[in-house]
Amino acid sequence: MTVFTIKYVVRLYLGGLKFAGSFFGVVDLLAILPFYLSLGFDLRALRAFRLLRLIRVLKLARYNKAIARFHRALVIAKEEFILFGFTTGILLFLSAVGIYHFENEAQPEVFASVFHSLWWAIATLTTVGYGDVYPVTAGGKVFTFLVLLVGLGIVSVPAGLVASALSQAREMEDTN
Repeated sequence: MTVFTIKYVVRLYLGGLKFAGSFFGVVDLLAILPFYLSLGFDLRALRAFRLLRLIRVLKLARYNKAIARFHRALVIAKEEFILFGFTTGILLFLSAVGIYHFENEAQPEVFASVFHSLWWAIATLTTVGYGDVYPVTAGGKVFTFLVLLVGLGIVSVPAGLVASALSQAREMEDTN
C-alpha cells in the first residue's frame, strides 16, 4: 500500500487535477482508498469497500494492448452507443405502454400501470423472458411477438457495433 500511495501522490503532484480526473487517476485512487477507509474503523459496512481492491486489476489495462484496443473501439462507436441507448429507452417505454394497453383489463394486478409493465418490457426486449409476467390476451400475444422481434435486434446491434469498431481499431493500430 505504501508503494501504491507514494505512486499516487507523486502522480497527483505532477499531474494535478488532470491526473486526478483521468480514468487511471480514479482507478489509482479507488485502489488505495479502501485501505485508508478501513483504518481505525470497526464498522462492518465499511468492509464492503474492500471490494474496491478489485479495481487494481484495471490498472493492468494500461499495459495490455487488447484492452487498449477495446477502449479505442468504444471511443470510435461512442456516438452510435449513445443513439442506441436512447432508442432502446424509447422502445422500452413504448413496449411498456403497448402491453399495458393490451393486458391491463385482463390482468390488472400484473399490469397495474405502465411502470409495472416496464418489467415485462425489459424481460421481453432483452429476450430473457423470465415467464413470471406474460400476456394472456390475443392482442398482447401478438404485441409480444413483435416486441420479441425488435428485441433480437436490440441484442444483435451492439455486438455488430463492437465488432465493427474493434476491426477499425485494429486497422488503426496496424497503420501506426
